[in-house]
Amino acid sequence: MTRIIALILLVLPGLLAGYGIKLMRDMLFGVLQRPFPYLWTQFFGGLIFFLIGLGFIGGFILHRDRKRNKVQDRFKKKVNR
Repeated sequence: MTRIIALILLVLPGLLAGYGIKLMRDMLFGVLQRPFPYLWTQFFGGLIFFLIGLGFIGGFILHRDRKRNKVQDRFKKKVNR
């Protein structure tokens, strides 16, 4: 059950990033989507969606690799003594 929840937690940001890419692509072709009044706001909304989704997935992968000690030294957490 926990693996299904983890999969859902990774799929949702992936869908958000995909929707952000779609909004940016539609702006390039001049297709205005409903909640946005202007094309430039649609582009920046899509960019924000893409960056949030990509950042969440990237942070999740970095956290997982840090736990398994599979990152380079520059990505390891520093211990203050």
